[in-house]
Amino acid sequence: MRAGRDTGLSGSVVARGTAASPGTCGELAQGLLDGRLVMVTCPIDLFATATVELSHGSGRVFSPPGSPKAAHAVKRSLSYLGRGDLDARVGLDSPLPRGKGMASSTADIVAAISAVAAALNARLSAREQAELALGIEPSDGVMIPGVALFDHRRGQIAQSLGHPPHMRVLVLEFAGSVHTQAFNAADRAAAIGPQASRFEEAVEFIRTGLKGGDPQLIGRGATISTVAHQTVLPKPQLPAVLGLCRQSGASGVNAAHSGTVLGLLFPDDAERISWARRRAWKRLRHLVSVRERRLIGGGVIVGAGASRCAAGGT
Repeated sequence: MRAGRDTGLSGSVVARGTAASPGTCGELAQGLLDGRLVMVTCPIDLFATATVELSHGSGRVFSPPGSPKAAHAVKRSLSYLGRGDLDARVGLDSPLPRGKGMASSTADIVAAISAVAAALNARLSAREQAELALGIEPSDGVMIPGVALFDHRRGQIAQSLGHPPHMRVLVLEFAGSVHTQAFNAADRAAAIGPQASRFEEAVEFIRTGLKGGDPQLIGRGATISTVAHQTVLPKPQLPAVLGLCRQSGASGVNAAHSGTVLGLLFPDDAERISWARRRAWKRLRHLVSVRERRLIGGGVIVGAGASRCAAGGT
């Protein structure tokens, strides 16, 4: 868990805001749509929480060591809201591992942006949050309500596809890591392009599943995208996870398309999930952790609700 607070702020605190942003279990799908690289988000109930304290000053930002992106997000937010006359101290709390494809950086950034807005009693739309975040790095669309279709490089596509039905995700974290920013910066059109039709098929299944509240269709779409993306960033464990999916009666398999995480998607069925969890530890090589989480809609939580997220609640 990352946490910390820099004590550099010297003036009296004049405002304080807290906000929480969900992380993800990778994406439900990722690929090319009309020539743009887009994702379908997979938000889960695992949150990064930011607290921002403001005092009169000159735009300085004090943040925990190793959190330059959150500090950058706070500075951009103060400038955007016309409050360069304030200094800020940032506190961060997040259980999201780095380099696994669980949107750890995006969650930090979005939580920090929203904490500044909360401290100033300002309202930032999901699109404004996305624009501020994308000014720092390519970002997951966790700020958008529901499950979203999102252009994570430019934000030109930011569309909520609907809210998920009651579903659980068995998050399978494997050894290794991926430098997400470097991965996203590379031109992978040659590998992704031939899979465009499979991505469109995946999105249609997911869209229909969300509209009808059907976990099986959502899982089918996610599986299509996960298998297609093996040509881009192969997951050596995928065949074994697909086998576990079939044997456990899961709805499908999704992936961190630029990370090391795979997810087993389930209807809200505790017995099946418990069986799959036990088998995962026995059958899957290089497994680091297994988390059972809820598939939720995106969007930030502010105030008391954000504090509950930091304490482990939702």
